[in-house]
Amino acid sequence: MTRILQNKTILLGVTGSIAAYKAAGLASQLTQAGAAVDVVLTREATQFVGPLTFESLTHRHVVADVMALLPDSQIGHVALAKRADLFVIAPATAHTIAKLAHGLADDAVSATALDTRAPLVIAPAMETGMWENAVTQDNVLRLVARGAVIVEPGVGRLASGASGRGRLADLDDIVDTVRAVLGRGGDLAKRKVVVTAGGTAEPIDPVRVIANHSSGKMGFALAEAARDRGARVALIAGVTSRRVPRGVEFVAAPSAVEMRDAVLRAVEGADALVMAAAVADFRPAHAAEQKIKKGKTETLTLELVRNPDILQEVSRHPSRATRHMVVVGFAAETQELLANARAKLESKDLDLIVANPVPSAFGSDVDQATLLARDGTVTELPALPKEELAEKILDWLAGRFA
Repeated sequence: MTRILQNKTILLGVTGSIAAYKAAGLASQLTQAGAAVDVVLTREATQFVGPLTFESLTHRHVVADVMALLPDSQIGHVALAKRADLFVIAPATAHTIAKLAHGLADDAVSATALDTRAPLVIAPAMETGMWENAVTQDNVLRLVARGAVIVEPGVGRLASGASGRGRLADLDDIVDTVRAVLGRGGDLAKRKVVVTAGGTAEPIDPVRVIANHSSGKMGFALAEAARDRGARVALIAGVTSRRVPRGVEFVAAPSAVEMRDAVLRAVEGADALVMAAAVADFRPAHAAEQKIKKGKTETLTLELVRNPDILQEVSRHPSRATRHMVVVGFAAETQELLANARAKLESKDLDLIVANPVPSAFGSDVDQATLLARDGTVTELPALPKEELAEKILDWLAGRFA
């Protein structure tokens, strides 16, 4: 489960778009993440997906008529509007967006939107011409000015068979936006947190690199969790195939030198750096301009030079002194885990180090870690999903700020 969605009531409005079938997947995803999901449908939406589908997924009563009553005789759209922590409308048609912009309330979705005081997230879906029409864009701007958050439609094949902008955004992007909006005002609000993730790749020639097994899962989990707690997040990633989460500033830095440069820029004005990336200690002294051919030789000798020590350079950065920037490092070790982690904690001038054995450090969804703080506190954690470990690390960080 995602912590930010647990015990939250999410109101999902579904309107008459062919993309309405995707809303069933959204309802399921939010429910599995721990949210209670209430669904309101326009009459047109029921022509694509019926109430029973959503009731089966959420195990909650669905409102599909502005005049409908709940089983306890409360007015449906009024009761749902009052108990919602957030209202997401996905898909939102051009017609619905126009009604929301002008305060009309003639169906269950628009009436609920007018009544609720919960934050509003809107994910449009329509033909390209309708989306790009000046009237639609003006209506969107009106809603944004009133505080609505728009998850812009994607580009791709549309129901008409044409291709263009207008597809409903990916469900993961919609969920990311819901999480980020719910996280406003969290315990890391108004803090800037820089997170690094993934491994680096040091070129040998245009084809080959020196790399490691880091997947980036830990760093991405930290970035998403920090965003969910209200932080302004800069995510600097090395080599990874993971989807870039919405709501963070993303910088690609595939090599150690590029990551050093990106980190030193990003920590300007930062409150914390969480250095989860697995940065290569060495790189080839000279990368060949052309692919090295095997030829008849049986061996290949590479001259390696040390990469810059990013954490050592950060320790001398002005933000470390002027903003009392908190620095968290990671130690992935194959032997003498705690002794090596303690040595790194001291030599890099860290505030916290996360020590984990190599078998669980790379690629796995579960990690076993020990947190060692500068003040000597040692916290041994059980094996946890990386999302939960990220929350534990950020719990420590939030406590440090407090």
